[in-house]
Amino acid sequence: MTENSRLSPGDTAPDFTLADADGNEVSLSDYRGRKVIVYFYPAASTPGCTKQACDFRDNLAELNEAGLDVLGISPDKPAKLTKFRDNQELNFPLLSDPEKTTLTAWGAFGEKKMYGKTVTGVIRSTFLVDEEGKIEVAQYNVRATGHVAKLRRDLSV
Repeated sequence: MTENSRLSPGDTAPDFTLADADGNEVSLSDYRGRKVIVYFYPAASTPGCTKQACDFRDNLAELNEAGLDVLGISPDKPAKLTKFRDNQELNFPLLSDPEKTTLTAWGAFGEKKMYGKTVTGVIRSTFLVDEEGKIEVAQYNVRATGHVAKLRRDLSV
């Protein structure tokens, strides 16, 4: 897959096994049989990423009741994710992808516009993966603020 390839509904979600904030391995295949929201964010503890993560935290009970799990993925190392999780009291797994292989496979790493300039980095993206491991929703260049509320509206949660 090229750096700018994007996933679309109906595509098979690229599987991954990544370390969580505690260094435990978590695989997408662990969630087979359940729907899971996989979201990619640029950096733990930055203002936008904190807002987005706290929105998922604050809405997690309703998402879980609707049969949706949540996984957050960034290029941060597990130690940074542990601090972020603990400081913000996050209640869902944060996964570490420092080599950016999963980010790239999902089309969440590549060229993007930032303050009018083209840069290479993490493209804030959210996906809904169905019980069989297929992409049900693929959203790229999402906004950190208000995104979870929009996602809940889109998914009727």
